[in-house]
Amino acid sequence: MTSLDTAHCLRVALDATVDAGPIALEHFRRPIAVADKRKDGRYDPVTEADRGIETFHPSPSARGIPGPRHRGRGARQRGQQRDLLGDRSIDGTRAFISGMPTWGILLGLVAEGRPLVGVMHQPFTGETWYAAAGSGARLRVRGHEQPLRCRADASLGDAVLYSTHPSMFGEPLGARYEALATRCRLQRWGGDCYAFALVAQGGIDLMVDAGLAPYDILPLVPIIEEAGGTVTDLEGRVPLAGGTVIAAANAAVHAEALSIMSGSESRR
Repeated sequence: MTSLDTAHCLRVALDATVDAGPIALEHFRRPIAVADKRKDGRYDPVTEADRGIETFHPSPSARGIPGPRHRGRGARQRGQQRDLLGDRSIDGTRAFISGMPTWGILLGLVAEGRPLVGVMHQPFTGETWYAAAGSGARLRVRGHEQPLRCRADASLGDAVLYSTHPSMFGEPLGARYEALATRCRLQRWGGDCYAFALVAQGGIDLMVDAGLAPYDILPLVPIIEEAGGTVTDLEGRVPLAGGTVIAAANAAVHAEALSIMSGSESRR
C-alpha cells in the first residue's frame, strides 16, 4: 500500500483546482481563440484557458504532490513512467467553447494502480465534487458542504443513462449502446465530467463514454467510488488507460451494463 497522506493530497488538490478557476472564467462565454489539434479527422479543440490551467503555478508538485505522469488536454505529453499521476485540465472543452457549464477542472492522484484522490471543480456554478480513498465523497457549493451518495437502490430498468455524444460509439459499441439504452428508463446526451459527477450525487445512475483519455476519467473515479458507485473499463478493471468507461450507481447496475457493453450478454 502507498504511504501517501491522502488527506494532505486532497487539500492540495482542492486548493489547486479552485485557484485555477478564475483562469477558466476569464475566458468562459467570451470570445476566445480555439486551436484544432485533430489527428484522426475529428475536431479536437484546445483553448488558451486549457493551456493556462495546465501551466498554472504553484503546481501540486510544489506543495507535496508528485508531478504528473499524464498531463492535461492541451499538452498531451507523456513523461517518465511513475506510479503516481497528477492531472489538472479542463474536461469538456467543446462545452466550454459553446458556453455550456458542463465542463470542469479535474485533478487526480493515482498510486500503485489505484485512483486515490479526485477533484472536479466547476467554477461557473461554484460546485466542487471531491474525494479521497477511505474518506467518503463530498460536494461543496459556495462554502456549503454535503456528503455524496449514489442511488444505491437503482436498477437498470429505472436507471437514468447519460453519455456525452453518440459519435463516440463506433461499431460494435454503437449497437450495444442502443441495446443498453432500451433497457433504461431514460437516456440523454451531454454532460462530460459534469454527468460523471452527478452519478456520485444520485441524479444519474449510469454514465457510459468511449474514447476517454486517462486524464478524462481518473480524477472522477474516487469521487464515484467513495459515493458508493462502480467505475471500470470494458474489462471490468480500473480505467487506467481510459477508453470506454462505465460508471454506475451501484454494483448491480454496473454488472448489467458491463455485460451488455462488453458483448458478453450476446455471447451467452
